[in-house]
Amino acid sequence: MPNLLALDASSSACSAALLIQRGGGEPRLVSRFALTPREHTRRLLPMVDEVLAEAGLTVAELDAVSYGRGPGSFTGLRIAAGTAQGLAYGLDLPLLGVSTLEALALAAHRRHGVANVVTAMDARMGEIYVAAWRCRDGATEPLLAEAVMPPEQLQLPPADGREGWYAIGSGWSLWEAMPAEVQAAISRRDAEAEPAAEEMVLLAARDYAQGARPAAHETQPIYLRDQVAWQKGK
Repeated sequence: MPNLLALDASSSACSAALLIQRGGGEPRLVSRFALTPREHTRRLLPMVDEVLAEAGLTVAELDAVSYGRGPGSFTGLRIAAGTAQGLAYGLDLPLLGVSTLEALALAAHRRHGVANVVTAMDARMGEIYVAAWRCRDGATEPLLAEAVMPPEQLQLPPADGREGWYAIGSGWSLWEAMPAEVQAAISRRDAEAEPAAEEMVLLAARDYAQGARPAAHETQPIYLRDQVAWQKGK
């Protein structure tokens, strides 16, 4: 297994995670996470230093870098992208972009064992970033493609089995604006959860194992709409 570093600043949270394996043993995951609105620039690189120090690893021992490529805060995405690209360029490493919505889905699955997950992040201006996923055995399968829309327009595919949908992400703070049929399909929801590098590094490891080796200049943030640049900076 490669040594992978992940960074995220796509929301009010800032995080870094490191996945390492040495001597054929079990992989080790080291992470940092903090709610730090407007402090991402100051906090991100120190978090990287902390996870490397805790793991006893140097940047020269990394095999790839990854980051939360969006959707999310325009300012936060640019901070994470710039930091990750700088590391990848400087170390001549591949740079893997990871979906923030998929990271939320994996977080719900890891923490609660849920199979049907609908992820939504507040996109500001009365809209949400949204996607739906089927999760099994630590793997995610997209059922509803990532999109940006007013919450009133959200429609969900049928849930798999009797479980109903687990709703996660800041977009669910707009619950009152969701259609009645969407509300009826939701069994549980967590509007406080933010994307985290801990899940992103696991998703990046999956992609790396499948042969993904994009160069630093090939990996760009995903905004879903140009107007996201107007949203309030983190």
